[in-house]
Amino acid sequence: MGAVLFRAWNDLRACIAFYTLLPVGPNSTSTKNFAAAQWAAPVAGALIGALTAGVLLLANWSGLSPMLSAGLAVSAAITVTGALHEDGLADMADGFGGGRDIAGKLAIMKDSSVGTYGALALMISFTLRLAALTSLVSVTSSLTILAALIAAHAASRSLLPAFMFLIPSARETGLAAGAGTVPGGSVTIALALGVLGLGALALSVTGPGPALVMAGLLAGLFALMRALCLAQIGGHTGDVLGALQQLGEIVILVAAAALLSGTTSLN
Repeated sequence: MGAVLFRAWNDLRACIAFYTLLPVGPNSTSTKNFAAAQWAAPVAGALIGALTAGVLLLANWSGLSPMLSAGLAVSAAITVTGALHEDGLADMADGFGGGRDIAGKLAIMKDSSVGTYGALALMISFTLRLAALTSLVSVTSSLTILAALIAAHAASRSLLPAFMFLIPSARETGLAAGAGTVPGGSVTIALALGVLGLGALALSVTGPGPALVMAGLLAGLFALMRALCLAQIGGHTGDVLGALQQLGEIVILVAAAALLSGTTSLN
């Protein structure tokens, strides 16, 4: 039992160290075992969501406007993660939008420069998250805001191990390829933790309806991204995984804002 807990703790620290800039100290999870540690990706996401919610609620309680509070919260999330997933979203947009063939798309995605497609993708991502959080601050309680941000960051990252498991790597080298193959058990645990995050959001609102809607939207996003990546580059890369997280987060936040705004207007 002690060995299992030690391994779980190391896996969690490995994911927190990778997905955030938070100082968690050294761990013994090797590159070879990092794929197996991906079950903890949604736990790291939940931590990011909780920190983001803390900034949002503190700013709002301080008397700042909903939009300014939301802007600070999105900025805090970007700071905590080091813009890891935003970088992936921009690279994927540039590669898929500007490349003529698979080799060209992958070359553009590897380039650190940001082009027109990438800049627009980042603007849209920031705007949608800002608008969704502004709406949430205006229409719902602190508990629901906390639940929504934890669900958004946890559930969006719960998709990543499954994507790595089901879709081959588009490169023989690189961050995603180097992580290795994610075991099926890690995929199952990650998805279960993502569902748990959506369930917590459901309990804080009115029941399972909103969570089921969001789960369906995430499943649709997953299928769409799978088809798009296979058609564009024949597999996944680290940039694709970052883009998937960003899109999943946006889906949940926008859906939560829309559903809760509708509930409030009916009341």
